[in-house]
Amino acid sequence: MFNTYNRPIRKGALLWFVLFLGILALGYREFRGTVLAQEWESSIRAFERQDKVHPVPPGGIVFTGSSSIAYWSSLVDDMKPLTVINRGFGGSEYTDIDHYADRIVIAYRPVAVVVYAGDNDLASPGRKTAQSVAQDVQQFVQIVHAKLPETWVFVVSIKPSILRWKVWPEMKQANQLIEGFLRTQDHAGFIDVASPMLDERGRLSSDLFVGDGLHPSAKCYALWTSIIKPILLQRFAPSRSSSKSSSPQENPRAANAAAPVH
Repeated sequence: MFNTYNRPIRKGALLWFVLFLGILALGYREFRGTVLAQEWESSIRAFERQDKVHPVPPGGIVFTGSSSIAYWSSLVDDMKPLTVINRGFGGSEYTDIDHYADRIVIAYRPVAVVVYAGDNDLASPGRKTAQSVAQDVQQFVQIVHAKLPETWVFVVSIKPSILRWKVWPEMKQANQLIEGFLRTQDHAGFIDVASPMLDERGRLSSDLFVGDGLHPSAKCYALWTSIIKPILLQRFAPSRSSSKSSSPQENPRAANAAAPVH
């Protein structure tokens, strides 16, 4: 009789405990987002202070994203004769980039934006999914095109790394979902830097990374440059900026086809 009476109580207590954990997890995510937003805010304001001293003319190409972009110190030289600006902020995720898109992309009125993120998003298994990251990418494209419909958005694939090799399958799935979405969009393209980083047996070379096994080395950036720059030059080369002649990159599906995901 005692056990029968207490069974509903135990079930009720368990339900409340599960609800409590859910509320706690939601509160933590909100708290974490607030803390990171404050951290990124200082980075974004630093960009804005730079812009007051050295105004950036419209019509360039913005590179933005996480540390793989932020640490690309040779980016401006690597992309010459293209005019590019680096607005990466290390540790960021696609949700952060979406949040600051108006200030790190829209404000510059670029002809194109090249974005890399997703790495940090999926670093902790279970916190985000390939589907949720792909949705964040969709939101970024929508944010940009809502105000700059003629601006091209090039999404760089999430890279594999030695440090985060265990989550590479999830990252590869996210890449496939992102590429699939971009194929349906005008003025958008997917750039696959991941496949060329792997050898014929699907392995990574350690010299593509600095000592932490995560961030790109000079050799990796040289590889990325050899992939990204020709795609941008094909459409945005300065000598052809005023030309109306067509090119393969004027077809959004051609831009995607230039760098398929494997």
